[in-house]
Amino acid sequence: FNVLESLSSYLDVKLILLVGGGTRREDIRALEDTPRQIVVGTPGRVYDMLKNRSLSSKELRMFVLDEADEMLSRGFEDQIYEIFQYVPQTCQTVLMSATMPPEALKITEDFMENPIKILVQNEELTLEGIKQFYISIEKEAWKLETLVDIYSKLQVNQSIIYCNTKRTADWLVDQLNSRDYSVKCIHSNMKSDERKSVMKEFRDGELRVIIATDIISRGIDVQQVSIVINYDIPPLKDVYIHRIGRSGRFGRKGV
Repeated sequence: FNVLESLSSYLDVKLILLVGGGTRREDIRALEDTPRQIVVGTPGRVYDMLKNRSLSSKELRMFVLDEADEMLSRGFEDQIYEIFQYVPQTCQTVLMSATMPPEALKITEDFMENPIKILVQNEELTLEGIKQFYISIEKEAWKLETLVDIYSKLQVNQSIIYCNTKRTADWLVDQLNSRDYSVKCIHSNMKSDERKSVMKEFRDGELRVIIATDIISRGIDVQQVSIVINYDIPPLKDVYIHRIGRSGRFGRKGV
């Protein structure tokens, strides 16, 4: 939404953001007050607005599903199918993702007619400009000291440290704070306002290190992120690709 908001100032396009966290009443009022050319939102709130007729899809020309592999799995699939019931047949549908596993591609056959596929072969799926290193550690208990060692030896602008669980993320924040590192955490157990506050500090450069679960492995564009650390190895290759893609944004170099 932030990217579209910046573009809209040059294009004279009106936007609206529909996400959970705010009240339904405010969203309904906003949709009534001013016609919007672009609606950006999460599946649940968009479907809600379509269902109660606050959002009309009659004039919809394009439906874009970003992070399509994620949207077509992990609990979102039913909501996406419901939204598609409101999409006119004349509407162009676009699905995008850095990774598109076979199961996600198969699902697209259910609601797309003869789609044009623009795919990168798996063996060619590399992230240019991002150097990748691993440190072999014999014991889990040694990971923390190794992480501290890395930060003591590197000049780091901003970085994201990924953990597989919220519990590990919280624990790591406590450990690093106790060593006088200014770090904060972001995960799904936090309230929406808390997550927004942490991300604002990070985007504004007030916070240099953020510890996160995969809640921010996609769609986070912070130019100053130069290092991404996988404190825990993710269970899926696709998740790893999305995580490390947070560095090296906008053609910059990353590690």
